[in-house]
Amino acid sequence: MADMIFYRHPDLPFLEAKQCLADELAYHRHFHEEYSIGLIEQGRTNAWCDGTSMMVEQGRVISFPPQMLHACHPEKGMNWQYRMLFIQPEWLQGLGQREREAIHIPYLLSAGKNEACRRQIRLIMQQLRQQESALVVESALIELMQTLAGQEPGDVRHRHSSDGDHKYIGRIRDYLKAHFNEKITLAQLEQEVGISRFHLIRLFKQWNHLPPHRYQNVLRVNYAKTELARQRPIADIAVEAGFYDQSHLTRLFTRMVGVTPGKYSLSV
Repeated sequence: MADMIFYRHPDLPFLEAKQCLADELAYHRHFHEEYSIGLIEQGRTNAWCDGTSMMVEQGRVISFPPQMLHACHPEKGMNWQYRMLFIQPEWLQGLGQREREAIHIPYLLSAGKNEACRRQIRLIMQQLRQQESALVVESALIELMQTLAGQEPGDVRHRHSSDGDHKYIGRIRDYLKAHFNEKITLAQLEQEVGISRFHLIRLFKQWNHLPPHRYQNVLRVNYAKTELARQRPIADIAVEAGFYDQSHLTRLFTRMVGVTPGKYSLSV
């Protein structure tokens, strides 16, 4: 069973926080539209990220850039608990170019940086729970991002695709994002990108670790999260997102987010 709470601030629409206490709760492969930073408070989890698996211990901070595919499988019987912050990419544009590049690279931190970020994440969560002023919370968030952007030995980094691969991958992602709620065929993607569907599938799975149709489902769930936060009817959102029906949305949403759409919409 999982006890999950979401926190939002009315004057900080670019920020959402999540606190989870769970006996066991595994997340299937998914990605976030937001930059996400997590802190393992108790237990440990086997984190899969962009083709690499590693054990993330209690007290460790882990981060994922927007659209970085990942999954988490916590060890059983350890009362897994974690906190996570989700930050809209638009807000990150206010950072300097060097800082923006830096935070999109490491996803496990060196010891000193990890300890500083752990304290800052806990502080931000406390401020959101207590509904501190937007100035207080955003100031703490900026301090956290500046800490993350600093480069230190011991940071574990994401890999990058080659320029040639990235061109095609970017086109596929852009098309899927623009048409996420529509029926898409490989013939359409082949025509849009300009490479054979066989090469397209191989390349996309190599760098995204999901076939295009499953990537499209992640986009649909992410859209549903945004609309559910606005307290809109779940059935309407399911149709708009391109799901067969509400039950289809509920099934995939729960696998990726950890709670049903109904519970997510009722969160703080």
